[in-house]
Amino acid sequence: MQFPPLKRPGTCFTSAENMASDIYAEDIIAHYEHPHNKGKIQNPSESVHEFNPVCGDDIVLYVEIEKGKIKDIKFEGSGCAISMASASMMTDEVKGLTLKDIESMGVEKLIEVLGIDPGPARLKCATLSLRAIKKAVLQYEKKEITKEIKEL
Repeated sequence: MQFPPLKRPGTCFTSAENMASDIYAEDIIAHYEHPHNKGKIQNPSESVHEFNPVCGDDIVLYVEIEKGKIKDIKFEGSGCAISMASASMMTDEVKGLTLKDIESMGVEKLIEVLGIDPGPARLKCATLSLRAIKKAVLQYEKKEITKEIKEL
């Protein structure tokens, strides 16, 4: 599947130095500066492109599914520190999980994984990867993408 070129880099924060360290956990900064699972899967079971127009966050998520579980997951993209750290941390979190486990994940789980509550102003940045992961699973299963997921 071909996606349009990735948009411009995120404008909320483009470097860790721009973030107040008392607001963001060290783990967020580490995942932003050195993201896990960054790259592309050549023949994914499913792929999804998501964009956050508020901040400019832009990701393409690639998922390899085998026997009802996430065998591998990678992402490409650019964006603010919260969106990129969230993509890194959430892709770590879902490896090996069943599709059913992923379908039941919500914002509470995302906040638990991040270790911080990003607050209402940054929630769309943080949930971009969760929305992409859930959409990829539902597309793979040929299930409807609900309004709730679209609004994550």
